Amino acid sequence: MATPAPPSTDAARRTKVFVSYAHEDRPRTRQLVHALEQAGFEVWWDGLIVAGAQFANETERALEAAAAVVVLWSCHSVGSHWVRDEAAVGRDRSRLVPVSLDGTEPPLGFRQYLFIDLSKWQGKAGAPEIRAIVSAMQQTIGAKVPAQPVQPGIPPARTSRRGVLLAGGGLVLAAASGAGWFVTRRRAATIAGTDHGVAVLPFKNLSGDPGQSYFADGLSAELRGTLVRNPHLRVIAQVSSEAFRGAEANAVSIADKLGVTYLLDGNVRRSGSTFRIAAELIDGGTGFSRWSQTFDRPIDNIFAVQSEIATAVAQALNSEIERPAGSDGRPAATLTGGTTNVSAFDAYLRGRAQYIAASGEGEDRQALADFEAAIEADPGFAAAHAARARSLLVIANQYADATHTTELYEAALVAARRAVALAPDLADAQSTLAYVLFQGRLDVRGAREPYDESRRHGEGDAAVMGRFALYCIYTRREAESIPAMQVALRLDPLNPLVQLAMSDVFYSARRYGEALPFADRALALNPKLPNGRSRRSLVLLMLGRTVEARAACEAEAHEIGRLPALAVIEHRLGNIASSRAAMNQLVAKLGDSALYQQAQVQAAWGQTDVAIATLQRARASGDSGLIYSNTDPLLDPLRKLPAFDELLRELGFV
Repeated sequence: MATPAPPSTDAARRTKVFVSYAHEDRPRTRQLVHALEQAGFEVWWDGLIVAGAQFANETERALEAAAAVVVLWSCHSVGSHWVRDEAAVGRDRSRLVPVSLDGTEPPLGFRQYLFIDLSKWQGKAGAPEIRAIVSAMQQTIGAKVPAQPVQPGIPPARTSRRGVLLAGGGLVLAAASGAGWFVTRRRAATIAGTDHGVAVLPFKNLSGDPGQSYFADGLSAELRGTLVRNPHLRVIAQVSSEAFRGAEANAVSIADKLGVTYLLDGNVRRSGSTFRIAAELIDGGTGFSRWSQTFDRPIDNIFAVQSEIATAVAQALNSEIERPAGSDGRPAATLTGGTTNVSAFDAYLRGRAQYIAASGEGEDRQALADFEAAIEADPGFAAAHAARARSLLVIANQYADATHTTELYEAALVAARRAVALAPDLADAQSTLAYVLFQGRLDVRGAREPYDESRRHGEGDAAVMGRFALYCIYTRREAESIPAMQVALRLDPLNPLVQLAMSDVFYSARRYGEALPFADRALALNPKLPNGRSRRSLVLLMLGRTVEARAACEAEAHEIGRLPALAVIEHRLGNIASSRAAMNQLVAKLGDSALYQQAQVQAAWGQTDVAIATLQRARASGDSGLIYSNTDPLLDPLRKLPAFDELLRELGFV
């Protein structure tokens, strides 16, 4: 995040900041005071150094005049009555800016405010920790903080090569780092009425072992899914929630960017057969805590805790919110296609972490092995069967040779059907089955029922709604597609894949002017988004902005998107030699794995008979690109041909 601009010199000099600290922390306090003065604040900090009535009176006057009270908690100050009294004044007057010098948590009465952690601060005035304090003080004293654009303020969203169709459907748990901070100036909530928008931030792993991060992340995902089942909550999806992992932004800013009223934050510490979860529900309009609790339990009690947290969140939001499934005493996992087997759950979380990392073939095959271990431990674990199906598809699409692809697709289909049989109401299972049928088997008609079922059960799941929306647009159900994708965008606003998928929906609907802003937004969120620039280039091409289209296409790093688009664009510009060169590269480098893309180019060149023949070869080989054929603008030159109509009938589009 960019360093917040300090208040103007005149305003700063009229604004006194009172720093409360313990005498033992004087050297560290001096460093902080110097950094704040460099930021433009007038700091009063000597009240605790010398005893005596005169200085006590001076301390009281300075405290009364201060616009912000920075309290430095430490192992020394938590036991100081002076510091507690001064902190109480700051808290009661909404001027408190809590800081921890050594990671010590505040004492009782002040734990509803997350603190800024200086335990790793090296004393530099421009460090992220100081920028965080400056930002919090500006909020507290009412100085205008410059609006930060989303992209500079958040690390680029981590997007998997699986794309939105295979984005993790996910379940979910709670929250993240206790090293955040809360500003104390109140403002009206941005979302009114019964729209209880909640973002579950990623858990912070406090186990001391980086290898346990999979467990913390997995629990966050599980609680998110538990909350999603409550129809009265709108739960932000994983990619958008995790965009703030490690970012320097306060609770109010995060809530604004996600468009939610509440944040669920916390941490998890696992040690052997026990765990501790600290969770806190934060009002995104004020930064104040609505509810917080710490759970110390044996590991086999993890499933009940998920339900406890979800129920507590619902009750803290509104007494009229219905309790989520599983809050009647039964473990939530039994109602969601999950498990109550700890070994199965642990293996599933390990596999999930490997799958999301998308680091390479070794990790993808390890994810498959972990999901299979979860199924071996609990054969009734529906979510693990669905995850296994998705892993098989990834391996088939990216690593397997032609002799094994069919076998892997069949195994994926068996796994997906098993997941649906075990948990018919699990939207992610229905969505996975539909995807296997649609893209893996090119069974357009067979995919319709599970896609419709996924829509019925998965309105709170961005990935499910995104898959459904794309199926609908490719089957010319535009009236259903656009609203569904709008739901996905609302649930996952910072996910570049969802933005690009919305662009694809409008592109397929021939609404090119509406498609372009979403393509631009996707690339703003992730400039390296695979095939993002080539897909944007096609939108520009259809808008008649051909020269711009070529420039956008040339910037694409991925050949499968760049080469066919470039061949079409160069031909439209009259550069026949360049067009043929791009086509020759496509054939030479990708061969029969890009038959559909070759047909796109041939159709654009006017070679309709050749394009039809290439599409028939693609059909015989099971080329998944054919899912776009019903609406692909590049194939429009073929649409009046009987042979093309027959192909669409064979696929099930007509």
